[in-house]
Amino acid sequence: MSLRITFLGTAASVPTVTRALPAIALKREGEIFLFDCGEGSQRQMVTAKIGFNRKMRIFITHMHGDHILGIPGLLQTMSLLGRDKPLKIYGPSGISEFVDASRRTVRFSLKFPVEVYEVGEGVICRERSYEIRSAWAEHSVPSLAYAFVEKPRPGRFNPEKAVSLGVPKGPLWSRLQRGENVKLLNGRIVKPEDVLGPPRRGRKIVYVGDTRPSENIVNLALEADVLIHEATFSDELAERAERDMHSTPSGAASVAKKAKVKLLILTHISARYSDANILLEEAKRVFPNVIVAEDFMSLDVPFEK
Repeated sequence: MSLRITFLGTAASVPTVTRALPAIALKREGEIFLFDCGEGSQRQMVTAKIGFNRKMRIFITHMHGDHILGIPGLLQTMSLLGRDKPLKIYGPSGISEFVDASRRTVRFSLKFPVEVYEVGEGVICRERSYEIRSAWAEHSVPSLAYAFVEKPRPGRFNPEKAVSLGVPKGPLWSRLQRGENVKLLNGRIVKPEDVLGPPRRGRKIVYVGDTRPSENIVNLALEADVLIHEATFSDELAERAERDMHSTPSGAASVAKKAKVKLLILTHISARYSDANILLEEAKRVFPNVIVAEDFMSLDVPFEK
């Protein structure tokens, strides 16, 4: 099962020639999870070939314009292109008022349902195979970070064990691998744990919008496969970052190190850095496995072996 992250916008506050405003798409089994929605996100989605009529949820970190002003345009584009599936939007207090005001004042008709949820810290979305958790970041306005967490997968199937228990190859094997008990013709019940190894952990992706380094984020990101963290200012502007409640590369890297994540990706890059290598090098002094996001960069997140 593929899990792909595509960076649609990686700038901070204002767009540049090469960086659009914040938006990150996570694609899994045909479902899209969009984290933040800066201006022009729908154009970025067109370029990245991300469909507009898929099952989709949008997660907004906070109510600053560079993270939310793409919502009205995205809704209108979806409607004009005939979207008919419901769209769910999650965010902190104020997101409902913003979406309602956009619909009333821009005056475009929607051909699909839009459900808006104002959320706080905790599990905000729970499905059969994954859940979305949120935690408060530390910024100048209420700001959330989000974790996409897959539920554990069944352990590896042991076909020799299944045969020894009298389970014929075919549909019954599939049912056991899905975690279901099966009943044999002789009346014997075979349970999944009889033929499966220990459960295998799912994947975990954490996205942090605007924040200064935070222990709350460390806890949310604990042992994540990927931590996507803002790094607006270089280390030489650490005082400015602290005052504006943003992060530097070494600050983001310290969070990654404490949380024991596998990969750190820096985003939300200030327009003052036409060359982001300085940010990369600063982060690497603290946490070695780090990259700086670029618009339209994609990466697949594999299962743990």
